Amino acid sequence: MIEATRPTTGTRLPLSRPGVLFALVGLVGLALPLVQFRANRIVAGEGAGLPAALGATGWAVAAALAAALMAGVAARMTPGLRLLIALAGTLASVAVLGAAAGALTPPGDGIARVSPAAGFWLLALAFALAAADALARIDLAPWQRWALLLGAVAAVALILRSGLLDDVSVMREYHARRDVFAREAARHLMLAFGSLGAALALGLPLGIAVHQVPRLRAGVLGALNIVQTIPSLALFGIMIPLFGWVAATVPGAAAAGVAGIGAFPALVALFLYSLLPVVSNMVVGLSAVPAAVRDAAAGLGMTRAQVLAQVMIPLTLPVLLAAVRIVLVQNIGLAVIAGLIGGGGFGSFVFQGLNQTAMDLVLLGALPTIALALLSGIALDLLVAQLDGRRGRGA
Repeated sequence: MIEATRPTTGTRLPLSRPGVLFALVGLVGLALPLVQFRANRIVAGEGAGLPAALGATGWAVAAALAAALMAGVAARMTPGLRLLIALAGTLASVAVLGAAAGALTPPGDGIARVSPAAGFWLLALAFALAAADALARIDLAPWQRWALLLGAVAAVALILRSGLLDDVSVMREYHARRDVFAREAARHLMLAFGSLGAALALGLPLGIAVHQVPRLRAGVLGALNIVQTIPSLALFGIMIPLFGWVAATVPGAAAAGVAGIGAFPALVALFLYSLLPVVSNMVVGLSAVPAAVRDAAAGLGMTRAQVLAQVMIPLTLPVLLAAVRIVLVQNIGLAVIAGLIGGGGFGSFVFQGLNQTAMDLVLLGALPTIALALLSGIALDLLVAQLDGRRGRGA
């Protein structure tokens, strides 16, 4: 008896679906102009790809970047190797941007601008997504994640200090406003962290009071929800006549810094937006402490205040840190709106750029804001994960 056999077909190489997506995004970026050359910061520019900017070297670099993108398509590649290739591709994309800007800028020309075009943003996005995907598949210890974060910050600082990107339009705007940038960066940090500190100082006791007196919950959280629903531009606008009237009529208010425009109304608006996450997370965290834990602490002879301070609040720390993360990332972004009412910060560059139709100036305010929000969010995520891990091992 002859056994029937199936016709053999060619074996298919297993593909990584995320890798295919990232490769397509990156290859589209390589096909589009990498940079845009403009005779000055306002006029329309002309796009240039890698070959147009770097000649024969550009073709070789484009081929190498395409090979790096296609390498991530294979499903059998280890996550560690994917991460290395993605990080190398990200650094190479930034280096190519700097090289293209240097090659296209005429020597001694301080007016011409070479800015990143759609091709660069798509290429950088593809490698960044590939790195994030690979990192999510690797089980790293907390110290390794901290080391990776600090290494990324150090790499960015070294690239900026090396002068590699000095001919890129955003860096030219920065060098022309170095002192102003430092002042606005300090103002932006003050607005974000100052409003967070004020919200914690008031929100934590208020959250404890709402938990201890349940009848306060509906009124307090309802009022804070109403504040949260007010659009940011509207709330900033409300601050102008309100504090303008206070500064004009209340003795000593203007001398204390109260004004209708400037940092004070911006700080108050951000503080109001910060209260709901802090208070609600405090209430949720305290309510989630098991009754058996509270009873055990009371059985050891602790007073109600001691149970709250020594048992319940420490157990809510991961939830509180999650609230801090939400508030800080939110306030870093909302602080940009403060530029509309003279509050300063990175928003001053954004709105100046919009008024002057100078997108490089917009990027000078937008890019640091995005970087600061990402850094804060990732760092606080690591802290929350580390605390949850310790609590799980302790349990």
